[in-house]
Amino acid sequence: MAKKDSLAGNRETLRATLRTYKLWHQYSPQMLPSLVAHGAVSGVAPYVTIYFSAQLLNELAGGRDPRRLAVLAALTVLLTAVLGALTAVLGRWQNACQKEILYTMQKMETDKLLSMDFQAADDPGTHQRLTYLAENCNWNGHGLPSPLYHGENLVKPLFGAASAVALTVTLFTRQVPLSSGAWTLLNKPLLTLGALAVLLGITFLAPWCQNKCNQFFVRITQQARDANRSFTFCFGSVPAPERAADVRMYSQENLVNHYWENKTFLPGGPLARCAKGPMGLWTGAALAVSGVFTGLSYAFVCLKAWAGAFSVGSVAQYVAAITALSENINQLMTTWGELRTNTVILRETFAFFDTPNPMYQGSLTTEKRADRQYEIEFRDVSFRYPGTEAWALRHVNMKFQVGSRLAVVGENGSGKTTFIKLLCRLYDPTEGEILLNGIDIRKYDYRDYLALFSVVFQDFQLLSFPLGQNVAASLRYHSGRAASCLGLAGFGERLSSLPQGLETPLYQEFDEAGVQVSGGEAQKIALARALYKDAPFVVLDEPTAALDPVAEMEVYQNFDRIVGDKTSVYISHRLSSCKFCDHIAVFDHGRIVQLGSHSTLVDAPGKYQDLWRAQAQYYAQQGTPLPS
Repeated sequence: MAKKDSLAGNRETLRATLRTYKLWHQYSPQMLPSLVAHGAVSGVAPYVTIYFSAQLLNELAGGRDPRRLAVLAALTVLLTAVLGALTAVLGRWQNACQKEILYTMQKMETDKLLSMDFQAADDPGTHQRLTYLAENCNWNGHGLPSPLYHGENLVKPLFGAASAVALTVTLFTRQVPLSSGAWTLLNKPLLTLGALAVLLGITFLAPWCQNKCNQFFVRITQQARDANRSFTFCFGSVPAPERAADVRMYSQENLVNHYWENKTFLPGGPLARCAKGPMGLWTGAALAVSGVFTGLSYAFVCLKAWAGAFSVGSVAQYVAAITALSENINQLMTTWGELRTNTVILRETFAFFDTPNPMYQGSLTTEKRADRQYEIEFRDVSFRYPGTEAWALRHVNMKFQVGSRLAVVGENGSGKTTFIKLLCRLYDPTEGEILLNGIDIRKYDYRDYLALFSVVFQDFQLLSFPLGQNVAASLRYHSGRAASCLGLAGFGERLSSLPQGLETPLYQEFDEAGVQVSGGEAQKIALARALYKDAPFVVLDEPTAALDPVAEMEVYQNFDRIVGDKTSVYISHRLSSCKFCDHIAVFDHGRIVQLGSHSTLVDAPGKYQDLWRAQAQYYAQQGTPLPS
């Protein structure tokens, strides 16, 4: 079996479980105290009742002193009531804390994702690992939540076992009276040790059988994850709004039902077969061993009582305590087995949290230049994505002129997006270097360098928060500036119609008063967000792709006013929109094959002319002239 799915050892389990508790304590400081407090009190409480009840029975069978009986009865009632109330209060505290488990776990994962180098966060392997963790959590609560769910089953039995030992120890030390004849054999140390060894052996055998049963869950985990993945997609994602129309138009529910022919959790499935077979046998063995233990415990206690070692009240105490001791040890071992099983999942969990950040963060501060005199140079830059041998960029050389408009064009896969990722230092070059004002950008403070760029990505995202907060990317914002940026981006008329202006929530995830914006409107908001940042470099990745022709023309006509004195980089597939740019970089198979203005490139044989003519031919077929 692969290391990933092999059963964990005790040392690994201890380390992983303690690390998990430390992580939970960091994010939710009340979680562990509530668990320990409730487990301790609920573990001890039953034995207080057992002890005082035994004393009452002994007094009733013996001296029957009314005053002593009254005191014992009062103590029994009082302590039982106090401990019961305390257990209930602590239980509510624990339940309140545990309501936060899933939300807190998502916060942990999100914090890690946001702290990762973009290269790691962009890696499909990272998201596959997160999917793996979520599927295991959904399937049986394994992963980070498991030590919390099982935590009380560690704390409560520990305190319970200690209490049971305190009430049981005299069972083995009390002597049978010498007047009992042959029964004095029970006083022999070897016989006492033998009885103790048998009882303990049987006590440890039952949870061993149960853990054998639990190990089958590890073996079926992959099938269960696959089944949950299928279920989540078929009955969770398929009915989602973005798929609802297609499902109805093409009757895709029949196709969905075909792929949900998964019987992992149904009668006749692998889980059911396992439950009826080895899992059922091991569980039955565990119950049978527990039954044998109970019988032997009763026999040993009753024999000593029959021989006169103690009175009838102590019989109740010892039988209850020794049975509870066995149950507590059983619970501890079973829980430990669960934690060993869970540690297999924690390997992947901590592999995610231990994802390194190798990107050098730099220490130089970027100049805050009022004249925006920044110059960026690509010097023999080559790049390939991690885990691949193909070059995404190869020997790219380019220098940005301050305040210029650069268009980046090329076919899909030519390297345009990779070029932008390197420019913004989301990735570092594999070879060569990128310079800002003559200094390698890796030497600058990472956050300072990112602050130089405002980017509108093609797959930009808006948040379901108020419009003004989306534009400013901040809780607090300057309303006049936000409104001005929205106006420049072409959203001014729509803004004036919104009921709450800049405070209008976008979408309706959190507020029924939220507005649904179209794709074109969302793109204008994203452009306004880039303008609000007021960075010296503006990068626009297909900024008009979702706009109608009129809105697109307005953006082109107002581009100089929108961008101002900033250096802009514009990625587009529509070559007619590149005419307003000072320079055009034509990418092909990861290389810059042409560099010049539109008027120069359109008349020169090469890739740009080929692309231009291909688009011109399309427009001609549609009866729409393409501007020359």
